[in-house]
Amino acid sequence: MKVLIRGDDLGYSEGVNYGIQKAVRDGLIRSIGFMTNMPATEHGLGLMDGLDVCLGLHTNISSGIPLTDPEKIPSLTQPNGEFKRSTQYRSASVDLVVFDEVIVEIEAQLRRFMDLTGRRPCYFEGHAVPSANFFKGLQYVAEKYELKYSGMSLDGQPILIGHTLVYMDMEGMKPGYEPYSALRHMLDHAHEDGCNMFVCHPGYLDGYILAHSTLTMPRPLEVDMVCDPATKALLDEKGATLVTYNDL
Repeated sequence: MKVLIRGDDLGYSEGVNYGIQKAVRDGLIRSIGFMTNMPATEHGLGLMDGLDVCLGLHTNISSGIPLTDPEKIPSLTQPNGEFKRSTQYRSASVDLVVFDEVIVEIEAQLRRFMDLTGRRPCYFEGHAVPSANFFKGLQYVAEKYELKYSGMSLDGQPILIGHTLVYMDMEGMKPGYEPYSALRHMLDHAHEDGCNMFVCHPGYLDGYILAHSTLTMPRPLEVDMVCDPATKALLDEKGATLVTYNDL
């Protein structure tokens, strides 16, 4: 079976960046989603130098300050100029995102990715908020620039990435989450007709992440899990072949 273990949020904070560096250098993660609008963006990219990593753009409209003038994208921003928080998107009864506005910010983050790295992202996806217009915008930009788009599916139905059916598994926000058990469950119910993707958010905790993210304790636990020899042994036991987005 094919298994892709993805790590999101490179650039979110320095603590997250250090955890991701360890998860790549000493662990099993080879596909990393990179945020290009955050204060620790360049710090995170620097920590990936010399590592074998498939770097994607983790497009973000719910953390930090946009790369676009906030006055030009009012549907995405708060009065202080920062992005609306994910809780604001989730609690709204309608889609807050204006399609034309989100296109502007998505393209700005894509341009910064290419400016910082000197190349196009290996894959292209979004930091999840419940907005159909956001995901519609991501797909539009992916088609415009011929990027490998990685959509979102949490209902068990596969998505097509490149030429491969991909079954996503992302459990980190659920109560009682334990990374090793969640990975084992995915492997026990793996699909042979495509790729099984385990999405995690490895990182260490610092003041910034504690103040700005509701996802905290799962991050260091996921670092430990992907670096634990028992996890590699589990993958071997299940006959799993680790792949990256470049293989899809």
